[in-house]
Order: sequence, then C-alpha cells, then structure tokens
Amino acid sequence: MGDAGTALLRALRAMLEGAGALVVEEVRSRRWASVTFAGARHELALRLEGDGAEAAAARFVAGLDAAEFALAGHIVADIALVAEERRRGCARLRIEALTVEDD
Repeated sequence: MGDAGTALLRALRAMLEGAGALVVEEVRSRRWASVTFAGARHELALRLEGDGAEAAAARFVAGLDAAEFALAGHIVADIALVAEERRRGCARLRIEALTVEDD
C-alpha cells in the first residue's frame, strides 16, 4: 500500500472513530494511470464490531459520498461502497476508491 492508500485508510478510520472496534480485513492498492492522470486504485475490506456497529456503519455509508478527504499530494477522485453486510453487533464494508496524484 502506497502513501495514498495509507492516508486513505487513516481518513476512513477517522470517519469511523467511536464506532466500536474496527478491524481492517484487507487493503489492496495498485497503480493506475490514464492519458492525463496517475494514481492508484484501492480496495478496502473493513469490519466494525460491538454494540452500535450497524448504526455506525449506516452513518458512515450515508456520509461517504459527501465526504471530503485531505490526502497530502493526492485527491480522492472516486470512492464507493461496493458491498455491505450488517448483522447484530457486526458490519462489514467493502470500499473501492481511486486516488490521483495532485502535483
């Protein structure tokens, strides 16, 4: 995971602060480029555990589209929840994001 991936994970952790136990199940980043931009694609699998995990996940999901991320040297060009599973005391979230280098 590169600098952008690490910074993105930190930002997502901050959004989930106070949401119970956060378990990072998987993080993958790979380089990405278009004709005009360079960056990385990120896939993150997160699990929230504990009382209120479902409610915390619902708040997180509701705010994800409008979230602004301050990543040094990078811009979050796209972020999406691609899978979600909630059950009593646990919520699993799979997130995909695209970051581009901000020169």
